Amino acid sequence: MSFSPPSLPIVAVQFMVVISLPALIHSFQPLFSFDGNVTTHRDITQRAVLRKTAEVCRDIAASEGRDFSLTIDDSLSTDMVQKACSSTGNSPTSLLSTVMFTTSIANMYLSNAKVDVTFALSKEHHFDDETFQGGRDVITAGVFAVKASVKLENFVAGRWTLGSVCHTLQDFYSHSNWVELGNNAPYSALIKPDQPLQNLAGPTTPTCRNCTGGNCENNLLPDLLQQGLLTSGYFNVFSSEKPAGKCSHGGSFDQTSTHDPVGGINKDDVGSSHGSLHHKAADLAVKATMELLEDIRQAVGDINFLRLMGLSQSSVLCFVIDTTGSMSDDIAEAKRVSFDIIDSKRGTQQEPSAYILVPFNDPGFGPLIMTTNADIFKDNINKLSASGGGDIPELCLSGLQLALTAAPPSSEIFVFTDAPAKDAYLKSTITALIESTKSVVTFMLTDVKASRRRRRNLEDVSSRSMSQSDAQLYRDLAQASGGQAIEVTKSDLSVATSVIKDSSASAVVTVFQVVRNPGRPDNFTFTVDGSLRNMTAYITGTSSLTFDLTSSTGVSQSSSQPSGPLASFTTAGNLRRLSLNTDNQTGSWEIRVNSNNPYSIKVTGQSSVNFIFYLVEAHEGAHGDFSLKEGRPFSGGNASLLVSVTGSDTVKVTEVTLFDSSGPTEVNGSLKSVGSGNFLVTFSGVPAGDFVVRLRGEDSGSTSRSTPSSFQRQASTQIRTSSISVTTQANNTNIEPGSTISVPFTVTTTTNGVVNDSATGTFTVRANNDRSYTSSSPSTITIAAGNGGKANGTVTLTAPASAASGTDVTLTIEAENTADNDINYTVLRLSVVGKVTDMTRPVCQVVSSSTICPSSSSLCTSSQWKFIANLTDGINGTGIESVTIRQGNGTLNTSTVAGAGGENMTVVTYIASCCSQNVELAAVDKVGNVGTCVVQARESATTAPVTTAALNTTSTGGHTQSTPHYLWISVVVSLLWKQTV
Repeated sequence: MSFSPPSLPIVAVQFMVVISLPALIHSFQPLFSFDGNVTTHRDITQRAVLRKTAEVCRDIAASEGRDFSLTIDDSLSTDMVQKACSSTGNSPTSLLSTVMFTTSIANMYLSNAKVDVTFALSKEHHFDDETFQGGRDVITAGVFAVKASVKLENFVAGRWTLGSVCHTLQDFYSHSNWVELGNNAPYSALIKPDQPLQNLAGPTTPTCRNCTGGNCENNLLPDLLQQGLLTSGYFNVFSSEKPAGKCSHGGSFDQTSTHDPVGGINKDDVGSSHGSLHHKAADLAVKATMELLEDIRQAVGDINFLRLMGLSQSSVLCFVIDTTGSMSDDIAEAKRVSFDIIDSKRGTQQEPSAYILVPFNDPGFGPLIMTTNADIFKDNINKLSASGGGDIPELCLSGLQLALTAAPPSSEIFVFTDAPAKDAYLKSTITALIESTKSVVTFMLTDVKASRRRRRNLEDVSSRSMSQSDAQLYRDLAQASGGQAIEVTKSDLSVATSVIKDSSASAVVTVFQVVRNPGRPDNFTFTVDGSLRNMTAYITGTSSLTFDLTSSTGVSQSSSQPSGPLASFTTAGNLRRLSLNTDNQTGSWEIRVNSNNPYSIKVTGQSSVNFIFYLVEAHEGAHGDFSLKEGRPFSGGNASLLVSVTGSDTVKVTEVTLFDSSGPTEVNGSLKSVGSGNFLVTFSGVPAGDFVVRLRGEDSGSTSRSTPSSFQRQASTQIRTSSISVTTQANNTNIEPGSTISVPFTVTTTTNGVVNDSATGTFTVRANNDRSYTSSSPSTITIAAGNGGKANGTVTLTAPASAASGTDVTLTIEAENTADNDINYTVLRLSVVGKVTDMTRPVCQVVSSSTICPSSSSLCTSSQWKFIANLTDGINGTGIESVTIRQGNGTLNTSTVAGAGGENMTVVTYIASCCSQNVELAAVDKVGNVGTCVVQARESATTAPVTTAALNTTSTGGHTQSTPHYLWISVVVSLLWKQTV
């Protein structure tokens, strides 16, 4: 490690240290455990999410009178939970895709692991140095941000923030002595900012003594344990200094652990200072994460909570549409096909999980419409009209940028246009977003000219068209994403849009995909396995292209036969769509294409068996673990993938390959299982180029035959290598409206995957954000001699004062070596969160409760009970936004009146049958503070009324107040108020 000169600011020194040693890991291991006896942040997060999601599905099923037989414990898998939560999950004919659910959970635990890189030196993010208030502040701010994101349906940003919050919460149980104090339940005050943090060891209170001979099991002072005082270990990689008598974190990077009292108290793994308590600490971290998730659930409601968790088997329906004058036919077709999908799938498991619409023209684009309400989407697409557009080029890529950042990862996005892109300068930014989100973009291009000459009549809108060079931009982006550039006449567009209906089917997987540019005759093979249904092949190319198809049984069919034994196909423009007949023909199929012009092939089907992948990078450190890699892998270097197989527990992965879809290059990976269908795949010496990921294996559950069925799947998104590295170190991922955030970044050059310390050069820098917020960045950056092959810069971004809390903004920073046509990038997702001062929950006062419930259950149907309560959020509160029934089958009515102190008061009246004698109400204020009121009616043998009764409740400040309640003795009302933030 090299240190900066003393004259540099401390922040700059820390930034460069973190960049040079990005894995000062001192927490539960982030992602992987190879010895099988260590629980990681990934394990903790996934267990908590699966258990809480299953609980929500169980409660919804109970409210709807449906059975829910799944046992909720730590053995749950994504497939088990998705199947149990699906009303068709037990049907032998149903196809369930767990890709979205698996991806959402992965986003959370990858964000969790990233905290060890982004905030490696932050004591607040790890509860080090007895920083309990600071750690709780991190959690509180993060949870407010999650709730604000969900409120605006920005679920992707919400998941990323939630993952990082969970890291800090989970670290508390490893880094503090909460477990050693004998606690078996989570420390709820960490997610309740209106509750005091009690029994904290004072700044001068000794907490530890020296470990004896390397044994640290008894290094906590007896007085500390007897008094029940809370402490956490000190951690510092630069200095051994710490307050006298204080515990250290421990481990090889912690210099304070060498200073009396030596040793540490962390429980990060079984080999840690207090490693014997590792599993207990991890179990408590799971419970604490579930408690946090329950708080968010109560604030946002069950449906939005499940959407936040990504529990959906259907993708979004996303259209980006040119609205200029020549597009009236295209708009009409987009309406027709979207309405057909909506009407045919409404109310089914295949109904799109969300609808996204982005119009564009020139000089404008947007606004983006994202909704889960199909009728709202219909209304907005109905309002589109074609007008203007005399100068031909339109802001297509600006509209596409909005769609890419709003849609969930791995979405299918369809772009309708007949014009070139006026904002072609965004091409590298769009490519970066495609690679980051792994979304597939298909372009519906109408009236592309066959020649390369541009039609010059700019006045006649109806005669405009784009040239071949203009269309090439769209083809390049389609290829990068694994989509298609479909070029048709306006009259043939209705035939081509069948690909949109195909993609909206459930559990669509890509079996094989290849591009040949330049074109050449070639043979291609793909494997059909027993789990695949409704297979379709798409071939794009010029009209002179011919092909032959051969099945695994040797049956053949040529392109001169539009209907034959293997397929029936239609042609529209440059697209041939083949509906394959694969019945009883599993095994290896072949497509032989004869064309010297560019062409593409894509083979899809429906199957539950699929996979997702993420680029990760190895870190040296106490655990030698991995984290999510920013940008592209390095040319000539090693690359690592986290691969997760979904949809089957009978799959055996035998091969993961990077192959150039335009050429013969292939790189085979080395597989290492990390449990539950997850694999760490490493590749050595990846050459420069564009690659896609292909997975092959065997599935013993997809066929009735005694021998396993071979299968293959292919990722859509290309992986492009680079010799440039772009890394960032954002101190905060939240921005207040009207404020500016600074994002420092570092550009380095590499040779064969290793930083070239002697390299020099100047790079073009581009920083773009999808909200068009004001930003500044250097236009170039220069690596000078003697700087170790690195150069630093800063991007600033200002959120307007009018930005709504919960808005997300995606910032892309690119560095380009123009001479080598080499680009790399980093993508940051930031959240706009207004400053929250309301930390307290709504307050409840029961005004009255009346009516006698008979003691005999056979008579309950003829009686009702009722109570009335006043709910307030106080004069300084943000106001009650919703009151809902969490449990109970009664009727709830609300009204708003002015309270005695001028505050708004919500009056609730609840009436229920005596057969339903329990109710739980949740009151949520406008920033997401939750109060939960539990009321119970019980039978009594007597009917004598009592005029008054006193009942104590806890108010928002943690104090006790006495409130009179007028009750019948036959009804016992108990109030249990909980507040989560």
